[in-house]
Amino acid sequence: METLCYARVQSPVGSLILGVSEKGLRALEFDRGQFPPKAGKSTVWSQSERALADYAYQLAEYFAGTRREFTFRLDLHGTDFQLECWRALLSIPYGETRTYADVARAVGRLHAYRAVGMANNRNPIAIVVPCHRVIASDGTLCGYGGGLDVKRRLLELEGARAVRAA
Repeated sequence: METLCYARVQSPVGSLILGVSEKGLRALEFDRGQFPPKAGKSTVWSQSERALADYAYQLAEYFAGTRREFTFRLDLHGTDFQLECWRALLSIPYGETRTYADVARAVGRLHAYRAVGMANNRNPIAIVVPCHRVIASDGTLCGYGGGLDVKRRLLELEGARAVRAA
């Protein structure tokens, strides 16, 4: 049985839930009041602000505009394709954007931009695995689990050039 620790953290974009395993950050979600999930056959969630202190500190620095890269370990779980996409997201520099087609090319699947969108939708570590940096080919904002207003705010925080809403 694996025990994962979690904590709620307040941020300028609302309450966030952070979940961590012994290997690193496993989850960063927008708080919708549905966390923690029910314990599974192999997973139990335990609330612990102490276990998440460094993660929360680095997030606070990010929101204050003093951190551009996170240095903690990640514990990503997904399909091979999702993991490829999430690694491609991690390579998008702070303050820059890419299109879904750009990410598809980066993972060697030229026409898989819709599949890239679905992988982004399943991203378990919002903000840190920066799916907010992915925009539509026409420069519009689209498809963000935290909402387009949050996506716009994150991009503005990073100084990304202005993009328009879909």
